[in-house]
Amino acid sequence: MLTILQFDAASASLIDKMLGDGRLPALAGLRERGVWHELDAPATRFAAGAQHTLYSGVELGEHGLFYPFQWCAADQRVRYMGDLPAPAPVWERLGRQGTRTLAVDPYESRPPVEAPPGALVCGWQLHDRVVLRRWSAPGDTHARLERLFGRPEPVDEVFGRHTVSEMLALRRRLLGAPGRVVDAAALYLAEQPFDLAWLTFCAAHVAGHQFWDLSQIDPDGLDAGAEHVLGGTLEQVYEAVDTALARVVAALPAGADVMVISPVGMDVNTSRADLLPEMVRAILEPGMRQAGPSGSIWKLRAALPSGLRAKVAASLPERQALDLTARLEMRGVDWSRTRAFAHPAENQGYVRLNLQGRERDGVVHPDDADALLDEIADGLRSFVDIDGSPAVESVDRVADMFGTGERAHQLPDLIVRWTSRPATRIEGVRSERFGTVLRHGVGSGRSGNHTEGDAWALVVPGRSRPVRPPRTPRLEDVAATAAALSGLDTSDMAGEPLLER
Repeated sequence: MLTILQFDAASASLIDKMLGDGRLPALAGLRERGVWHELDAPATRFAAGAQHTLYSGVELGEHGLFYPFQWCAADQRVRYMGDLPAPAPVWERLGRQGTRTLAVDPYESRPPVEAPPGALVCGWQLHDRVVLRRWSAPGDTHARLERLFGRPEPVDEVFGRHTVSEMLALRRRLLGAPGRVVDAAALYLAEQPFDLAWLTFCAAHVAGHQFWDLSQIDPDGLDAGAEHVLGGTLEQVYEAVDTALARVVAALPAGADVMVISPVGMDVNTSRADLLPEMVRAILEPGMRQAGPSGSIWKLRAALPSGLRAKVAASLPERQALDLTARLEMRGVDWSRTRAFAHPAENQGYVRLNLQGRERDGVVHPDDADALLDEIADGLRSFVDIDGSPAVESVDRVADMFGTGERAHQLPDLIVRWTSRPATRIEGVRSERFGTVLRHGVGSGRSGNHTEGDAWALVVPGRSRPVRPPRTPRLEDVAATAAALSGLDTSDMAGEPLLER
């Protein structure tokens, strides 16, 4: 049996610190028995794409999924990612040959097209209508777990500034979530045998975004006591995950192989993505930036309190709320004169051309694309923070990195990489050529965000033997390992197994 324990979006630097302080004893014990791999994970430039690559073993350019709300060229609009085709996760492929899988809360996943043997459940430890949607196979799995252990708590994210009371409630939910993963897993492990168990500890991911520091919390009510309690949340969530790891390992059958993985990293939030729509417009439409709607949802987010937006979203059926969010992302855009636009994002910045022959209403001739991309990239590099500090690290062409895949056309054309300076409290950016772009509101409200690197896998052999692939280990190797240990032919997979029997 192979058990994959996803310590999701863990900060490599914080993990190292806490291991050194002896505060993660379960992970430390596993590390003593295993092999630690730093993973080459190009999908981390597209943080949401890392999950689909992880679960399927399919490279980013082949599946083309990189953000929960993603551009659909054929419809000339943004759609929820779940509306776009996705590669089958490895447990579905294995299920066709009878492999039994136990999966709890695969992040940014969707219900199986072909339900594999075993038990799969999502939205169990926590529920988020965007990234942890409720589904299960068999269909009564959720109801059974809720009867035994209680309903999952909602953690739907609303971009913007957060109150102290909201953050204290979120802290309580996150600290309890890892135990719910083990409650479900231990129940099913005691009842039936499995060939693959894939357990995702999502609380670490959410905590990293919201509790990296307290810079995005409304200072009203943030007294010394609240600051002390909230300030230790992220490390306490990591400790709760470590306790859960120990419980899972104790429940596994003798000889089980174990992998602990993190597909993306976490660090301070450096994103200025909320400013990018107006930066692009300032470059391409000088003098027009303030003349009408910018198409940016960030202005709407700044104009309406986060609590009000949360109530509106909660009052709508899940599908309607997702569709409304997708449609608001590009509201008010005149596509007849829009040559390029900032794709929805909250980490790196993404820019896409409105290209003839690709977009339904494209206006840019393909012969003019290279020059336009150069113009945009050069303009973006001219922006600095209001105080003169560098804002843009680089502007890269996506085609140079991910241009050969079957669905690479779904990706944006440019990636804007921001400098490493924390961005939660900046007021805006300015350019001597294109003027000043001020921030509306506080941005995403995330104090932490994903890093480009820091993906890792800890391989702890049971009855299997560790394998070092002939090149740097990759994120795709995780699914390939699960497939190989179940006897599936991996010759058509991008990854290489990290364990063999």
